[in-house]
Amino acid sequence: MVIKDKDLKSIQEVRILVEKAKEAQHILSKKSQEEIDKIVKAMADVAYKESDRLAKMAASETGFGVYEDKIIKNKFASKAVYEYIKDMKTIGIIDEDKENKILEIATPVGVIAGLIPSTNPTSTAIYKALIAVKSGNSIVFSPHPAATNCISEVVRVLQQEAKMAGAPEGILNSMTIPTMEGTAALMRHKDIALILATGGSAMVKEAYSSGTPALGVGPGNVPAFIERSADIPLAVKRIVESKTFDNGTICASEQAIVTEDCIKKQVKTELVKQRVYFLTGDEVDKVGRTIQDESGRFNSSIAGRSAIKIAEMAGIKVPRDTKILIAEQKNVGKKYPFSREKLSPILALYSEEDWEKACEKCIELLNYGGLGHSLVIHSRNEDIIREFALKKPVSRILVNTPSSQGAIGASTNLAPSLTLGCGAVGGSATSDNVSPLNLINIRRMAYGVKEVEDIGNEYKDQSIKSKSSFNDMDIERITKIVMTELKKYN
Repeated sequence: MVIKDKDLKSIQEVRILVEKAKEAQHILSKKSQEEIDKIVKAMADVAYKESDRLAKMAASETGFGVYEDKIIKNKFASKAVYEYIKDMKTIGIIDEDKENKILEIATPVGVIAGLIPSTNPTSTAIYKALIAVKSGNSIVFSPHPAATNCISEVVRVLQQEAKMAGAPEGILNSMTIPTMEGTAALMRHKDIALILATGGSAMVKEAYSSGTPALGVGPGNVPAFIERSADIPLAVKRIVESKTFDNGTICASEQAIVTEDCIKKQVKTELVKQRVYFLTGDEVDKVGRTIQDESGRFNSSIAGRSAIKIAEMAGIKVPRDTKILIAEQKNVGKKYPFSREKLSPILALYSEEDWEKACEKCIELLNYGGLGHSLVIHSRNEDIIREFALKKPVSRILVNTPSSQGAIGASTNLAPSLTLGCGAVGGSATSDNVSPLNLINIRRMAYGVKEVEDIGNEYKDQSIKSKSSFNDMDIERITKIVMTELKKYN
């Protein structure tokens, strides 16, 4: 029978891919750490080699971002991730505590469903493929429909190289007919052990609602605080470099600058000097209407577009060398488009009386779509930096660094990752930069060190010690109090 309905075709394809992945993972699970590491190295090497071509495919197919920056992301996803994970113990015995007689054994979770966004398609696919195989798992990708071809090519190239290095056919798979129904079938499939979801909040929510264990990370509404002690030109430089990187498609990129009134003028002067265009008058409204519609729904057509292109879409004229569009704002919420995540080189600027008020504004921004993700502070005052770290409901506090590069572990020593956990406060099952260690189960073997009577004697001894802490006078006094109280009821 020929299946004509696209949704049914997608669901049928998912069933076939999961079956292949399950068979391949069964074979992969029997391999040693050394054999797995050989496969992962081969995959990382070819991904690095093909970074340029895959970046060109991603930019061409999706129309998002900057081709040259996508090359960097592909190389980061292959080389930096590989260097970080290459010596990890993820197979077999990973730790032995001889003193306490506990042995820890890593086991793969099985078949993983990997949801891939269109904003960072090839880099995210490379990264997820490496960490899945490193931990002994197979993975089935559900690509965003706008990035199907480039993600399929990542899978083809990596699977081919992995097979030559000793991997079974089918450890890497990607849907070629991605539909919502097909993706739902993938997430709910009985043989999917874990969902690794990166993308919009609706998709991540669906992953957590599927009934399958999930690691999901959604949007980040990242505030960047420039405190009065900061090196202002350097802080602005870092923000501009971060926000323009791949045209702001990394979820950890800054969405708003928060500063103090006493340095606001200096910050604005420096932003203009570094080719950030301040919107005024009806320009603010025009760009605001381009960011979202009247119902507050995000206009995805601006994602990954340049500031010049977005200005054209909004019907305004800006200098041809404009890097970022910015608007001064006071409020946060659905009625204020600049206060949301924008996935493009657009910023809001807020100014407050002092760092305490700025801290409150940052929390307000985080509460509007960024809880649990990241925050940046540019400051030379360690006391204020520590105060921010203690008070902010985020998983990453980035200090004096570009947020896009800092959060993913490129300009910091955080784990190199393109899936950034937001913790329970952000609706995520982890606050980690997700690595292979998030994709294994740990089996613990514990030797007996006490007999039952030993346990009983331990508690008995504690009870005796507790009783001996009372002397005869204490007992007599307590007895009198109890008797007095009893007389009241007689």
